[in-house]
Amino acid sequence: MGFSTLSGPVRMGTQRYGAGTNTGLPVLTQSTNVAFSAMTTSPTAQNLFTLPAGAKILRFTVEKTTAISGGSVTAVNTTFGKAGTANAFQTTIDIGLTTAQTARATLDAALVSSATDNIGTDDVVVTGTFTAAGGNPTAGATVVTVEYIQRANNGAQAPTTFQN
Repeated sequence: MGFSTLSGPVRMGTQRYGAGTNTGLPVLTQSTNVAFSAMTTSPTAQNLFTLPAGAKILRFTVEKTTAISGGSVTAVNTTFGKAGTANAFQTTIDIGLTTAQTARATLDAALVSSATDNIGTDDVVVTGTFTAAGGNPTAGATVVTVEYIQRANNGAQAPTTFQN
């Protein structure tokens, strides 16, 4: 089994033309591992994903696969952004320390909808900043996933007209 790579937005559905058009854009995901060493009291932004121009970010998921512990850590405050703007896509939230997914409602409430609807006309590197409170952890592992829709580089549903 292998992977396929497609260039450009993909439409899916059974009726491509006419009044009964039912095509839509698929939801795509990218995931990355974040080690406890990235979670410090003085963190630097970590490059997590590169999203295509015009993408619409739907949500982030944060799953602690190994509990974050040690070093007197009491919380890990996290933002998702881009170069120059740490919280461009999500304002600061505490992702928790226990082995579990961070609550969907917590993540969704922190999304910056004005920035996630269209990331812009250039590809964007999404960063994560993981600020440990109380001390630097000595154990833990996290998987961060972004769900998005790939659209035209100007953010339009692609193609905007249905032609051969």
